[in-house]
Amino acid sequence: MTALFAVAALSAGQDAGVSAPKKPYTRNGSEVTLSGTMSLTGKRPQPRRIETSSDPDCTLASPKLATDWVEGNQGKLANVFVYVKSAALDGYTFEMPDSAAILEHKGCRYVPHALGLRVGQQLIVINSDQTTHNSHRYSKINPQWNQSQPAGGDPITSSFKHSEFFIPFKCNQHPWEKAYVGVFDHPFFAITDADGNYLIEGLPPGQYTVVAWHELLGEKTLDRTFVTGELSDASFTFDAEQDVRIPR
Repeated sequence: MTALFAVAALSAGQDAGVSAPKKPYTRNGSEVTLSGTMSLTGKRPQPRRIETSSDPDCTLASPKLATDWVEGNQGKLANVFVYVKSAALDGYTFEMPDSAAILEHKGCRYVPHALGLRVGQQLIVINSDQTTHNSHRYSKINPQWNQSQPAGGDPITSSFKHSEFFIPFKCNQHPWEKAYVGVFDHPFFAITDADGNYLIEGLPPGQYTVVAWHELLGEKTLDRTFVTGELSDASFTFDAEQDVRIPR
């Protein structure tokens, strides 16, 4: 009996070291809708004019090009990543989007400035300008890559094997061009619009940390338990003068 018990205990220990397979999540009507607004207080930094004379094509495409550090309508903040964290999501897989995520060189800047996509989802980088661009992915968990795109060149396609927050994309040809890409292993993320609004739907009820992240204003979090079918507001306020030292 002692030997049998030892074998059983060893087997249990081996099983404990193997992760259980994830199962597809099926909506059942209990899901939560999460929304909110990102507000900005304090003195909003004024955009700085970008000198584009080194590339006449950029000057022609965007004669009044300016920095996009802090954007959004009066009192609101755009380009904030909002997402949830919870160990409760780790046991599930979620339906993948049907389409690729698009990051575009347009007017000698990246459009959009902030982009979210899923692990395994295709990312397509397009050059819509009449000049050569360079896309340099400064990832730390996923492999980096650095590729040039001439005007009219083929799109660059790639994907990510691991979640990663948040990956700077830069253009080595035009150092002012920058975007941030968030790679998520679930669909419960959003990016705020010009009015600071976001919407996350289909979230299973449970206990979560809601995270709001901005490239210059930093990160804010909120711990909350969401109940079945809840329509919940999770809004945040950033301070342009206190949360971080913004380049002036």
